[in-house]
Amino acid sequence: MNKERVLKNKLGKVFDTPNKKAFIGFLTAGDPTADCTVECILEMERAGADLIEIGIPFSDPTAEGVVIQDANIRALRGGMTTDGAFDIVRRVREKSQIPLAFMTYANPVFHYGYDRFFQRCKELGVDAIIIPDLPYEEKQEMEEPANAHDVALISMIAPTSESRIQEIASQAKGFIYVVSSMGVTGVRSEIRTDVGAIVESIRRATDVPCAVGFGISTPQQAKAMAAVSDGAIVGSAIVKIIAKYGEKAAPEVYKYVKSMKEAVAEA
Repeated sequence: MNKERVLKNKLGKVFDTPNKKAFIGFLTAGDPTADCTVECILEMERAGADLIEIGIPFSDPTAEGVVIQDANIRALRGGMTTDGAFDIVRRVREKSQIPLAFMTYANPVFHYGYDRFFQRCKELGVDAIIIPDLPYEEKQEMEEPANAHDVALISMIAPTSESRIQEIASQAKGFIYVVSSMGVTGVRSEIRTDVGAIVESIRRATDVPCAVGFGISTPQQAKAMAAVSDGAIVGSAIVKIIAKYGEKAAPEVYKYVKSMKEAVAEA
């Protein structure tokens, strides 16, 4: 089978069966070390994760709460770079073909060079990219080189999107990242947004799957969000485990992700 076709189609495996509920996990590249990141990604896959988001650390992560901000600082102090994040992907790909997405900001991709960045994504098997600070109206200059290299630029829809939900959804590829709460990322004790209504509006415009993120930390929250969408995205709770256990975090990450995947599967 053609290698490029395999890479292009891996993202489809995240939501590849009817009524499947996906669990998507996030961690920051190089927090606390590249070795730990690779180990945690492989353990997340073993625990049942369907897609892993790898955060490329950035000095000004405006969408992130304090937990992921601190992870960015730790990773940058440890010497993590964009090339270092690509090397983590290379090492993961030696053992796994799990779908992978980068989550970063427009500035690092711009400075790396769009074509160079997305060419490396294609070569190493990064299937998608999420850019929280990229305005919908300005996405074309990044989306064109991403599409040229078979990398899906993931659309984000927030509670504030309102009248633009169907416009954004109709152009979406891969999956849609539904932001469950106003503000930055972080663990929340309660999610008050009517996520179901947002998803219903999206589904009037597209059949692209929707996964819900921002604030999900407990199995109960994950199950509730997956029940009204196609999956749950969890970042800060995983990053908190890594911050607590450091280079010994992988077994704890495995246990947590396994419990979350089981909850999502019950939705």
